[in-house]
This record gives sequence, C-alpha cells and structure tokens, in this order.
Amino acid sequence: MQEHMFDDEGRPTPEFLRELLEYDPETGRLFWLPRGVHFFAEDEQSAARACKRWNGRYAGKAALNSVTSNGYHRGKIFNSNYRAHRVIWAIVHDEWPQDEIDHINGIRTDNRLVNLRSVTHRENQKNIKRSTCNTSGRVGVRWEGHRSKWRAAIKVDGREKHLGSFDSFAEASAARKAAEIKYGFHKNHGRD
Repeated sequence: MQEHMFDDEGRPTPEFLRELLEYDPETGRLFWLPRGVHFFAEDEQSAARACKRWNGRYAGKAALNSVTSNGYHRGKIFNSNYRAHRVIWAIVHDEWPQDEIDHINGIRTDNRLVNLRSVTHRENQKNIKRSTCNTSGRVGVRWEGHRSKWRAAIKVDGREKHLGSFDSFAEASAARKAAEIKYGFHKNHGRD
C-alpha cells in the first residue's frame, strides 16, 4: 500500500476511506466495498486468491459495527481500531474531526449524519444525559433538606454557578432551564 493512503498520524486518508467503505447517511451504517488485487501484497496468484476470499467474505457487509463497552460502534481498518462516527465524519467532510463528535440524540450507535456534529469537549458537555445518581429528576436541581429549599445550579466553563434557592421544585427547574438557554446548552441536555 502506498504512503499517500495514510495521513501523518497513520490514519487512512478520507479519500482512501472512500475506497474502502460506503456510508449510508440515512441509516448511519458503513459497508465494506469490494477490494482490488492491489490491496493484497503477495505474489500475483496468492494475491488474487486472497482478494477473492476477502471480497467473498466482507464486500457489501456491515463494517465497523462492533459495540464498545461505552456504547460506540467501532472496528478495524488494516489492524487499527477506529470509531465509526469519526470515520464517517472523515468520509463525509473530507477531513478527520479535530474535536469530539457529539451524537445529538445521545444514542451512541446512531451514526446518521443528521445526528452527528463536531464540537469541543466543553460544548459536548452541554448535551449529556441526566446522571443515574440524580434523584430530583432535573439536572442541576437538588433538595437541600437542612434549609427546606430546592437549590438550582449550573456548571459553566468548569465552574459551578449558584442560581438560587427556591420554595418549589418548579421554580428551581425554571431557573435551571433559563440558565441552560443563557449559557447555550443543547435542548437535549439532561434527557433520560
């Protein structure tokens, strides 16, 4: 394989990815494309045999569809692991993502193009699901029993901002929602 097929970080170039994979933006799935004999480095006869075997086994089949322990699709391309959403971004946008890829709806296996956006880590933190430790049912709202009040807070740029103490859960929730809008949180932030 030639050097121009890989970038300086050893990743397949977007052009090369498009020779290897087909992406369906409607379903978010990747499929292996048939490979030519030039992909198989051996003598001509065994390369042709390896090519035929590979195409018979993989061409047209789903690619990068193993699921990691944290819920992302991934798979191997020439013995290196890649997350499917990052490969998809490279194929579609003709460059590897510089930042994180956010799954807008929070479903990490949903790699439809409409569900992917390139964001900084800070922006990605503004679109996370509600923690399983949350007992109030609303991110950033908690009961302060010693004061008999609902406390609302929001974390922005790594710092927690106190939004106030309220007599009702509804008031605290409204304060939190207003702060989310003010600080540019995604509308899906805090989903179940």
